[in-house]
Amino acid sequence: MNNKFFRVISCLIVIVLGCQKDYNGAGKLALNNPEFNSTRTAGAIQIAGVGFFDAIDACNSAGQGASYALNLTGDLEGCHYFFVEEFDCSPSGTYREEGRELFVGMYKGEPGTFWTTYKFEAKYEGCAPDGSYIGAEILGRCQHPIVEGSGTGVFEGVTGRLDFKDDIEAENFPYRGHFRF
Repeated sequence: MNNKFFRVISCLIVIVLGCQKDYNGAGKLALNNPEFNSTRTAGAIQIAGVGFFDAIDACNSAGQGASYALNLTGDLEGCHYFFVEEFDCSPSGTYREEGRELFVGMYKGEPGTFWTTYKFEAKYEGCAPDGSYIGAEILGRCQHPIVEGSGTGVFEGVTGRLDFKDDIEAENFPYRGHFRF
């Protein structure tokens, strides 16, 4: 009981002293210390848009050695190439795919490229014996962390990630994410 009493009193003293009008603790904050200011970086930039399956092969997937590509619109404009490295489908229709991707395109009118790794999870109508999916997609989503140091052009030094959530009815792939330059 005495221990709790002293803790409560100590907390009250800290609150009262810290909340006085004439208390100025700002000078003691790390953000106001020049030693710490040099290591601060800007916050993440939010991005968003929609991807569409490259059905007419405008991105020339085969020429890039890619399994397939998406045309991205929105904050990112260009071709997003997918290189499937492994996949598996369980009897319930749960499909998993992993690989890497190359984005080639524009951001705010400036050209550049970057690589990601990705993990895709989806539910399909069924699975084939070879581990691929059968039938229509019911739902799907994937995460795409950017490979550090892979950016060129406008994306030089970029870090962050993209997330896609498949819109089955609209037959497109809305994305959102964040970049740090």
